[in-house]
Amino acid sequence: MTEMLNNITDYMEFLLMGYPDGQVLQTLCTTLFFLTYLGALVGNFLIIALITIDQHLQTPMYFFLKNLSLIDICYISVTVPKSITNSVTNTHSISFLGCVLQVFFVIFLAGTEFALLLVMSYDRYAAICFPLHYEAIINRGACVQMVVAAWLSGCIYGSLHTIGTFSVNFCGPNVVHQFFCDIPSLLRLACFGDQILEFVFIITSCCFAFICFTLMVISYVHIFTIILRIPSIQGRFKIFSTCIPHLTVVTLFLSSGFVAYLGSTAKSPSSLNLFMSVFYSLLPPSLNPVIYSLRNSDVKMALCNIFGDKMTTSL
Repeated sequence: MTEMLNNITDYMEFLLMGYPDGQVLQTLCTTLFFLTYLGALVGNFLIIALITIDQHLQTPMYFFLKNLSLIDICYISVTVPKSITNSVTNTHSISFLGCVLQVFFVIFLAGTEFALLLVMSYDRYAAICFPLHYEAIINRGACVQMVVAAWLSGCIYGSLHTIGTFSVNFCGPNVVHQFFCDIPSLLRLACFGDQILEFVFIITSCCFAFICFTLMVISYVHIFTIILRIPSIQGRFKIFSTCIPHLTVVTLFLSSGFVAYLGSTAKSPSSLNLFMSVFYSLLPPSLNPVIYSLRNSDVKMALCNIFGDKMTTSL
């Protein structure tokens, strides 16, 4: 607690210097950020509205999808609006408390999303491997409990990493070479040897994430085993198509996280670091609605019922 108070005294604010130099490039980045953010909000709010309104989408899979869209809205809203505001007003500052909150909510929401993706893989496992018992296994009470567990685990995950990050003494200048406060950039400002607690949390969380990923892989091994036993090719594809959106989202989420930590190994700021941070902070929230709705017949039918045939025939 004393160290954190010292940090607050020494660092009343941080300077976010993630945008490239040059007014033209900065304006281009800001415009792309705004358009991506707007698209993510529209797409995710549309999915939430469709699932809430349409009675045919009142199933466990779409209940989890609605929570995923809510997470994506919150996730992209933690970093992008502040970044756009700083660019438009030509300022770079973020308060110490604002930086703490950004770190907490980014890790909190990323952890919740990973836990929810694990829950969604279990949902597909139960639906395909135990179709006769699916409603008993994935009932309404179980859905609520699993979603609450995902949000709580994300909250604990975010709290631990925030405590580990801001328990250090900062020795470097208060310049964060990123467009938001992220853990790798902040740890570069820490005094030598003060990052041990956060490194312990990172190693522990990586081990836990690996266990969850292993469980996810085991689920899909059982799923693919069941699919290969189906004699009809059309039947195989129909069952497998229900897994494609989840597999795509998991791949996008994990690959973006890998790219993020790959970029964090760089010793000096570069435009590549900005690209990598954009890849994991903007792309998943903006692409998830497209992945789950573009080829989803149930979602297209719901759109058709609300907006009419003309809008959905173009999908």
